[in-house]
Amino acid sequence: MSLPLLYLCRHGLTAWNAEGRLQGQEDVPLTPRGRDQAARNGLYLRNVLGEKAASLRFISSPLSRTVETMRIIRGQLGLEPDDFDRDARLVELHFGDWQGSTLAEIAARDPGRIAARKADKWHFVPPGPQGESYEMLEQRVGPVFDELDVPTLITAHGGITRSFLRRHAGMDPDTAARFGVPQDRILRWQDGEVAWV
Repeated sequence: MSLPLLYLCRHGLTAWNAEGRLQGQEDVPLTPRGRDQAARNGLYLRNVLGEKAASLRFISSPLSRTVETMRIIRGQLGLEPDDFDRDARLVELHFGDWQGSTLAEIAARDPGRIAARKADKWHFVPPGPQGESYEMLEQRVGPVFDELDVPTLITAHGGITRSFLRRHAGMDPDTAARFGVPQDRILRWQDGEVAWV
């Protein structure tokens, strides 16, 4: 499948990121450092795209950390901060009952499930009625990418980027599930090639 030019940006740092807590769909705000990371990404795009940035389509996860990241980027681009789409399919992987905990805390109370997650991270479903695997996340978010027909900037989450790399860049499931997604860089997809900018 041929996709248009895409800039895929993870939200900036949150306090839970800094503490190693699984955020999932909990609505945790950016830290000052996270705002600086978003500003850096916006400045990069302004320097590379200039006035062409206004012709992009802009889509964000509706969670506040991604919405604020998008507002900051659009501000750096000289665009009206709130003029973008929000798509609920772009929310992060749901970590079920584990949301808000660190992996060390979970390992202390449930070492068997931590071991199962390490053995097959892509397919592992965290406990709880809303828990999702990365495989389930890819099925949820895949249509967002498949529907793109114009150059686009998306602000979303680490899991969304991992799903994209699995679906469109051919990354194998285990590598995709463990791939570190930076908060101060942007994934650029252009003519079938991935680059971190």
